[in-house]
Amino acid sequence: MSTTATVPSGSAGPAPAAPAAERPATDIVRHWTTPIALAVLAAVSLAVFALTASGKSATFRISTDADAIHIPDIVVPTIAAGWTITLLLAALAVWGFLQVRRSGTVSGWVSAVFAVLFVAGFLVWVVGAANTTTVFLTGLIAGSVTLAIPLIFGSMAGVLSERAGVVNIAIEGQLLAGAFTAAVTGSVTGSVWAGLVAAVVAGVLVSVLLAVFAIRYLVNQIIVGVVLNVLVAGLTSFLFSTVLSSNSSALNSPPHFPSIRIPLLADIPIIGPILFDQTVLGYGMYLIVIVLYIGLFHTKWGLRVRAVGEHPKAADTVGINVIRTRYINVLLGGAVAGMGGAFFTLVSSSSFSKEMTAGQGFIALAAVIFGRWNPIGAFFAALLFGFTTNMQYVLAILGTPVPSQFMAMLPYLVTVLVVAGLVGRSRGPAAAGSPYVKE
Repeated sequence: MSTTATVPSGSAGPAPAAPAAERPATDIVRHWTTPIALAVLAAVSLAVFALTASGKSATFRISTDADAIHIPDIVVPTIAAGWTITLLLAALAVWGFLQVRRSGTVSGWVSAVFAVLFVAGFLVWVVGAANTTTVFLTGLIAGSVTLAIPLIFGSMAGVLSERAGVVNIAIEGQLLAGAFTAAVTGSVTGSVWAGLVAAVVAGVLVSVLLAVFAIRYLVNQIIVGVVLNVLVAGLTSFLFSTVLSSNSSALNSPPHFPSIRIPLLADIPIIGPILFDQTVLGYGMYLIVIVLYIGLFHTKWGLRVRAVGEHPKAADTVGINVIRTRYINVLLGGAVAGMGGAFFTLVSSSSFSKEMTAGQGFIALAAVIFGRWNPIGAFFAALLFGFTTNMQYVLAILGTPVPSQFMAMLPYLVTVLVVAGLVGRSRGPAAAGSPYVKE
């Protein structure tokens, strides 16, 4: 929802009237969706976190007795926390309305702080109302990061493709193809590295089909992506039923990457187990995010890619090969997504199963939008989705009053809110989805 206000430029004092054609004016488009959403969520916080608080205290454990550095538990009274967080959320909602009235949009930091406070309020409320009012905070965060790893790989694939002007709806198919080939190749060869390489090749092959049809033959990119997802899902399901199921010990029992623990650094509370006790794919995830961010925004290559995604005709005019740039980025995106698919069968699961990615490619695409086509933003958006996924498992164990069905749909509810634009407006690359024909 938006409104437009015309503000005459110049001094505010009285002046002789001028013809309309001679009066310059500035149009401010005000987008009210975000502050309205913040106000609604603040009302939800009042009704749930404040008025229905259990009156108990929620305890968050940060370290265990076996840790080298022991940090005392954090004990939070649910009533005091509910009212405090509600007041802060209400203040941020009011500030959002004031910002829209003044400049037309809400600052990104307002939405970010609001999201952190709302999640904190939800955690305190739901843990305080559970049968077990103590939760291991470090484990909760570490589990969220683990679940977010394939989402992060998928979102980086989306950023690579869309920054060059190609919408990558086929992330789901690339993840699934990577998971399948990693399982089969790893099982046959007994090597996790062979499985990882095979997953990368499978992701690239799916990207080749996307690039050829979308770039060479100018087929609608959305349709091509959807068709590829259906094709990969059907093909892997068929092969699983006819080949893998009958000989799972030889074809569907892949080895797994071991965790590599860095001494001393892994003992740091909270961040130690998350950053310094990971598999190769976990460390590779951080590396890819950093390299992609630096490459896109601090190198000549990144400038060319962004130019192709924003204005391909202008980029072509200055000598940038638009077609080649798009091909390269789409194939690189497929390779990254293939790594994310390998995580399913070489790290998190013991074998491949039908459609085991379970729509995570589409959630990764939502993370791209939520992160405003920025690798860092997409990284944190994927972490948010990983956190909501992990919450359903942790809170089910604690015995909370929240129905398990609601917790199961929470990641997808957040995805819908993101795509609907209720967390702020996102403007993607101007030429994303538009085919380019060299004149």
